[in-house]
Amino acid sequence: MRQLVLAGLSVLALSLSGCGQPAEEASPTPAATIDSAPQNAPGVNVTDAVVRLPAAPGRPGVAYFTVSQGSGAPRTIAATYVEGVERAELHESVIEGGVSKMQPVKAVPIESGKSVQFKAGGLHVMLFDVADTLKAGGTTEITLTLDNGDKVSAPAKIEAIGGGMSGEMDHSTDHSGMDHSGHDMSEM
Repeated sequence: MRQLVLAGLSVLALSLSGCGQPAEEASPTPAATIDSAPQNAPGVNVTDAVVRLPAAPGRPGVAYFTVSQGSGAPRTIAATYVEGVERAELHESVIEGGVSKMQPVKAVPIESGKSVQFKAGGLHVMLFDVADTLKAGGTTEITLTLDNGDKVSAPAKIEAIGGGMSGEMDHSTDHSGMDHSGHDMSEM
């Protein structure tokens, strides 16, 4: 019986080493895994990214940036993620019947050779449940997911309320006079 067990263990040992490579070469190292991570979507760039902190805890913040695409087929921004934020939503401000209205946007097209600005009074990203760890003067990372699953990331400066707004509407502080149809304003 003992010989049978030893023979079984020998067969198992031989089968495990049968590929002829040491075990540490068979699986990638952490450095190799990081180096092989997908890069930013080719030709798509995010610049001038800014995260504006909420006016008070529990209120939403906002993110602005410019995204551009060099040559190639048109792309579409399908989603966004901001490090340190529970939920980020693509939004736009429009004026209908003299009333400023903020509404979610499912996707934002980016034409080849053009750029799209996310700015106060237009397209922007609403940031819900902003972590206390995000502080004015620091940075965080914003990541856009495109329609084909590619991603593009960029650093974003973190600013306090009113940082360089020059009188434009700041969605992180004042929602009065706006029609937020379809929004649960208790979250804001």
